[in-house]
Amino acid sequence: MPQLRIALAQVNPTVGDLAGNAATVVEWTRKAVEAGAHLVVFPEMVLTGYPVEDLAMRASFGHASRAALDSLAVALAEAGCGDIPVWAGYLDLDDVGPRNAAAVLHGGAVVARQYKHHLPNFGVFDERRYFMPGQNLDIVKVRGLEIGMAICEDIWQEGGPIAGLGRAGVDLVVSPNASPYERDKDDIRLPLVARRAREAGAPLVYVNQVGGQDDLVFDGDSMVVGVDGTLLARAPQFVEHLMVIDLDIPGGATRTDAEVVDTFTVRRVTVSPDPVPGYEPQHSPGVAEPLPDEAEVWAALVTGLRDYAQKNGFRSVVMGLSGGIDSAVCAALSVDALGADAVYGVSMPSVYSSDHSRSDAADLAERTGLHYSEQPIAGMVEQFVGQLGLTGLAEENVQARCRGVTLMGLSNQHGHLVLATGNKTELAVGYSTIYGDAVGGFAPIKDVPKTLVWELAKWRNAEAEKRGEVPPIPENSIVKPPSAELRPGQMDSDSLPDYDLLDDVLDDYIEGDRGYDDLIKAGFEPELIDRVLRMVDRAEYKRRQYPPGTKISFKAFGRDRRLPITSAWREGS
Repeated sequence: MPQLRIALAQVNPTVGDLAGNAATVVEWTRKAVEAGAHLVVFPEMVLTGYPVEDLAMRASFGHASRAALDSLAVALAEAGCGDIPVWAGYLDLDDVGPRNAAAVLHGGAVVARQYKHHLPNFGVFDERRYFMPGQNLDIVKVRGLEIGMAICEDIWQEGGPIAGLGRAGVDLVVSPNASPYERDKDDIRLPLVARRAREAGAPLVYVNQVGGQDDLVFDGDSMVVGVDGTLLARAPQFVEHLMVIDLDIPGGATRTDAEVVDTFTVRRVTVSPDPVPGYEPQHSPGVAEPLPDEAEVWAALVTGLRDYAQKNGFRSVVMGLSGGIDSAVCAALSVDALGADAVYGVSMPSVYSSDHSRSDAADLAERTGLHYSEQPIAGMVEQFVGQLGLTGLAEENVQARCRGVTLMGLSNQHGHLVLATGNKTELAVGYSTIYGDAVGGFAPIKDVPKTLVWELAKWRNAEAEKRGEVPPIPENSIVKPPSAELRPGQMDSDSLPDYDLLDDVLDDYIEGDRGYDDLIKAGFEPELIDRVLRMVDRAEYKRRQYPPGTKISFKAFGRDRRLPITSAWREGS
């Protein structure tokens, strides 16, 4: 049976950094060569980073990407990697328009290139806005084996390019991907890849990007499945990783020499016609188990925050520490992502702040080792309240805004990235102060419901205890009733339903897009539905002005859920 040693380069590119991404490809290809690999596959658009969004519309960027691809082929040869075929994604620009493309580099040249056929236009994807679809299938013969390719969305289409490759006749399919993370995605991804391998009648090599890009995070989870759909190898999540596998390939696929198969133009290129002499397999990487749910979410949030800060040139972050659960979780995430020395927490007590708020914030700082300071805001608030004659809600909100000004001042002075510590539940119902606690450049738990915030805190503390470490989050921050502390005796329950119940309604309304009648059928009380939906619909203007934050759910605010700010439609009306 023919053998092939395949390297899957699960790497973390940066959008727009053509030189840096090219250097990454060279570096990891060199590792593949050192491992004795016969070919190496990189993620979708690894040379440009993904998603490039409106950069795709700039001819200058398209030309630069194509030129960088040619230069990369030469650089690989000069680095002693010219003999190994390299599959690398990039942005192409031809007479038709921009293309989501992948090329095969070998011997200092581009020997094949293929354009993505199916352009996703849902959720976070707007590829029909940017790219023109492809119609060709480039099949490359490597070590006597016919290797076809399907780019990301193309493997999600039954009867699409994968079926075309199967009818054309291939021995192996490689699939470069930039598939963003969301909870439980592997429950869909692995069965999908297995189905496509069976449909192609060939093993399938799935290589996914890793790392954060704006509000998206990519989990890697690269894998190899056999012709029967059996999972043969899987890479760990949320880390750069070179997975090398010695694969026995059935080979002998029934090949057609037709230039057109179904609607696809087939182009065949030979890189190396002779098979690999038989050898003793050395690389059997095994199957990395998917992370448990809380661990997976935590890793996604840490990765998203780390890459947002570092890729945008921030060396440190600053946030308000209220002693509550949200700021405590954000602080623990920040320390895990950037290290304690890069995290600055500020307690900003007002006249309504409780003693436990101050002591819990200080306790958190001691547990995590972050930089801690206290900046009382009572004097600032008094000045605003006195001069403007503020009372009631206006007085409450000016406290939050004084805190926001304090954090932004420290950011300007010291170069910190300000973190907004609000969660998805609060953002959904508008339970935040615009230009106050909503101020910041990034929101680590923006897509995390309140109930999940508590679960993550408990999980993170339990993990610390397993490792013999001090749990980072004070127990009092977890168990005490949540409060904004903007007036005497204030509790979140004064303004909001119980969080367990509230998150259930929000999950159906936001994630499920269910209307009023559907919510009634789900068993929610009419008064509760009216109250929650009214809060959600009225808060759209606040959400538009909230900082970006890592997406972990099926439908995050921002790219996924785009509703008009000005709208007279009300469910149940």
